[in-house]
Amino acid sequence: MIYLDHAASSPMLPEVRAFFERALEEAAGNPSSPHAAGRRARRILEDARERAAAALGADPREIVFASGATEANHLAVIGAAEARRDRGDHVVLGALEHASVVEAAARLAARGFRVSRVPAGRDGLLDPAEVARAVTPRTVLVSVAWVDAEVGAVQAIGEIRRALPEGVLLHSDAAQAAGKVPVDVRQADLVTFSAHKMHGPKGAGALWVRKGVTLVPLLGGGGQELERRAGTENVAGAAGLAEA
Repeated sequence: MIYLDHAASSPMLPEVRAFFERALEEAAGNPSSPHAAGRRARRILEDARERAAAALGADPREIVFASGATEANHLAVIGAAEARRDRGDHVVLGALEHASVVEAAARLAARGFRVSRVPAGRDGLLDPAEVARAVTPRTVLVSVAWVDAEVGAVQAIGEIRRALPEGVLLHSDAAQAAGKVPVDVRQADLVTFSAHKMHGPKGAGALWVRKGVTLVPLLGGGGQELERRAGTENVAGAAGLAEA
């Protein structure tokens, strides 16, 4: 079979598969456990965090590992908006956002937030000035995909960031961008990544969170990922993502 749908999911590269399988074997322990096996798993996890951060020009403490881009998008949109509810109740989305971003915004709407959509041009691109005009004094978050999954439009994230007033966070889903176009995370405040869109394992993703940006966790029950994402980490998945 000749497989061409890499935008939906890309096969793991052989070198990524070898690294993933080695991590799967070596990280048998729970990275939160204090015994030797747990400490070994923790070292593999934190090495993955450092490598992912280095690839993005980020601080390792800005990396939150997740089960994929869908979870990371929910954490970014819902977590950031809820953390700023005392400042406002309005979020703005681009017209071509992934379903996970749209659904996250719908859940905010069910909790009393207002959601606005900014239309795209015939070329699929958003006008940064139009995005800025959709912002109100009650806006706390804008979410625009870096690259659209359907038509491939590459948004001017840096221009959108510069057009937004101070205090409004910008989230970008870069699942379709990483490995295909340059991604400078510093042009936004929160950026989502997916391993299996760039020849890594399925079930692994990450959210870059600019230092100083707070999130309300979606899950409780553990202090993992600096208390931003509870649950035992997928160590091999994180390692595979970092290698990819």
